[in-house]
Amino acid sequence: MNEARWKYLLMMMAGCGLCLFCLLPFVWMIVVSLSARADFLASGSGFAPTIRNYLDVLTAESVFLLAYMKNSLVVSALSAVLATSVAGFSAYAITRLTFPGRMIIPLIMLGLSMFPQISIVGYLFKMMSGVGWINTYPALVFPYAALGVALALWIMMSYFAQLPQELDKAALIDGAGRLQILVRVVGPLALPGALSAALVVFIYSFNEFLFALMLTIDYRALTIPVGIALFEGLHGQTPWGHIMASAVVATIPMIVVAAGFQRRIVQGLTQGAIKG
Repeated sequence: MNEARWKYLLMMMAGCGLCLFCLLPFVWMIVVSLSARADFLASGSGFAPTIRNYLDVLTAESVFLLAYMKNSLVVSALSAVLATSVAGFSAYAITRLTFPGRMIIPLIMLGLSMFPQISIVGYLFKMMSGVGWINTYPALVFPYAALGVALALWIMMSYFAQLPQELDKAALIDGAGRLQILVRVVGPLALPGALSAALVVFIYSFNEFLFALMLTIDYRALTIPVGIALFEGLHGQTPWGHIMASAVVATIPMIVVAAGFQRRIVQGLTQGAIKG
């Protein structure tokens, strides 16, 4: 066997091993969610497929899974729109205008976003309590947008940087203002980058746990990661079948987003790094 075939074989083995490593937890999650008993391996009772777990979490009034899902989608969407909007205006100003310290701003924002969440959640809880926002959407939307805007800013900056500034100069000669240039000229060309930034912030917000745990109380604002974590059986036991079924349901929006916008995400994250 020549060197090329060995290389191909090793690459295939590595790829299969990586896929198995990544997919095995999801496969196990689906298997447990479809099992009548979560401990079927230990008990020796065998795998008995059922959809009862899904029916319980989707129809039981005490579970509130659909309410948690709605909260997560609304909060994530609002956070993504807010963070991307702020990042778009900021990225345009940094890449298109000249003012002192303009390159320090993204570095400061990136540094602030690296603070551990646990170090600020206490102050955040006190602030949200003071304005009466505990257990409301704004209590989650503004912190999520604030944490996601740094990443969105860097994505948008890299995308704006590849657009020729001659477009701005031509529009200025025609009498357009900076806001008109951003909205009508540069903005449409940078739409793939904005979409990528919005999707990244959306996924981050959808999966965030600590702030949602500390700043929400009940089904009116609880997001689905916290809702699943707080599942408890009638006698205090852990209902693994229900938890896994809920986790499968919670994963569906992320799969749809990743599959439906995969090309846009890759395009926005890679093209912005290439000067055209």
